[in-house]
Amino acid sequence: MIVITDSRCTAYHQMGHPERPLRITSAVEALRATNSLPVTWAEPGGVSEAQLLRAHSSRHLARLGQAVDFDADTPAHPDIRAHAERSVGGALRALDLALKGERVFSLLRPPGHHATREVAMGFCYLNSVAITALEARERGVERVAVFDFDVHHGNGTEEILRFKPGCAFFSIHQFPAYPGTGESSHQNIHNYPVPPGAPRADYRARLAAALEDLKRFDPKLVAVSAGFDAYVGDPLSDAALEAEDFHWLGKSLRDLGQPTVSLLEGGYSRNLPELILAYLRGLEGR
Repeated sequence: MIVITDSRCTAYHQMGHPERPLRITSAVEALRATNSLPVTWAEPGGVSEAQLLRAHSSRHLARLGQAVDFDADTPAHPDIRAHAERSVGGALRALDLALKGERVFSLLRPPGHHATREVAMGFCYLNSVAITALEARERGVERVAVFDFDVHHGNGTEEILRFKPGCAFFSIHQFPAYPGTGESSHQNIHNYPVPPGAPRADYRARLAAALEDLKRFDPKLVAVSAGFDAYVGDPLSDAALEAEDFHWLGKSLRDLGQPTVSLLEGGYSRNLPELILAYLRGLEGR
């Protein structure tokens, strides 16, 4: 398993904010300490303006350089554009490696799936998974699926990929919940809302249904928005998944037999390292 990370992504924070540096540092420590999963470490690659502009407007990119908060959850941290571009660079490096047959996970912050073409929101500034999907299509990958199992709907990814040829978006998330989208499906957008407080078996059944639909799409690359906040102990949701469910998700994605890129999105519990390890062990078939 190749894990892409960079210690610079822990250099910004806001007191009391759940999207904090410890999410990365604790996961890196756990992966370095484990004997159950061999890990090779890698760093993010670069990103071009052209790659960013496939998903975002030039106005949005300019806005990222201004010292004005986007909303209460999404502050304009110093150098936040550089941090966000590093997350995109990790995703694009993961794409390079996945297309060469490697199993790879990008362990960086900030997350990205709420960022729309024009708006940074929900802790997200640049939509790494959408940029990666569009880059894969530019490289000639015939069909790209984005599979988003974060507990919050990837509204930005949906907006950016809607009607894009060769792309399909599959999102399993709580509804109603932040950001208030993802109730219905249309065209190449496939949403699987789960009510707050749903039993674990019901949540897993929705995940399984999404995976079956994804198989029918027959993707040649799967880009995963790997959010671990549907965990029963996560402070930002009312969901019921356990570590073994994330292991099952990893194994299920492995069983698709297609190149897979996994990017960290949400996940705010103290058990995040355990959940990431379970998912990666599933991806490795362990």
